Amino acid sequence: MNAQRGQDGLLSPDSVLHRAAERLAHQFAGMVSEETVERVVFESYAALARTAAVSTHLPTVAEKFARDRLVALAQSRGLIAKPVPEILYVCIQNSGRSQMAAAITRHLAGEKVHVRSAGSQPAAELLPGVVTVLEEAGIDVTEEFPKPLTDDVVRAADAVVTMGCGDACPLYPGKRYVDWQLDDPAELDLDGIRAIRDEIRQHVEQLLTELTPGLAATRS
Repeated sequence: MNAQRGQDGLLSPDSVLHRAAERLAHQFAGMVSEETVERVVFESYAALARTAAVSTHLPTVAEKFARDRLVALAQSRGLIAKPVPEILYVCIQNSGRSQMAAAITRHLAGEKVHVRSAGSQPAAELLPGVVTVLEEAGIDVTEEFPKPLTDDVVRAADAVVTMGCGDACPLYPGKRYVDWQLDDPAELDLDGIRAIRDEIRQHVEQLLTELTPGLAATRS
């Protein structure tokens, strides 16, 4: 696997993406067509490339993003079971509020819920202050990256939490929509971002209590 990845690094992006599509087509055989898999892979790469600060590992990141989108697509079609509630957090740039909410939810709930986050206009990277205040809380987000909002992840969600993204998020019947009014951490100093982090934690604990009764109370 490592040797294969090393060889991929020497290939053109298109070659790497075609190989990624082949791997994912095998993984999702019988659930999603090969044509759809390839489309999702190349769409994911193009979407991330529009804002990526560094392109060196972009095909690998795009494969990861495409895999999650394909899981969401299969879930929305009832082809993959959803053993736990699915939460989608959406803000404008997916570099601050929604990333904090997703990270805090994973920290509090573990595998009791599945979390995604996205942005209506994703930034190139997470805000440094957001990374700092989450690290202070013992939460590592170094592997996270801003992702564009896509229809498939909205369809797969049980609860969609928006934070200042206006009408960008499509509405589907049968889903729970919640809007949290939160200041944009891009405009705040570290103390201000810490306050937003703590406010988000309170919101998350309440949401977890509603979605998975008793869970939030067991977390410190």
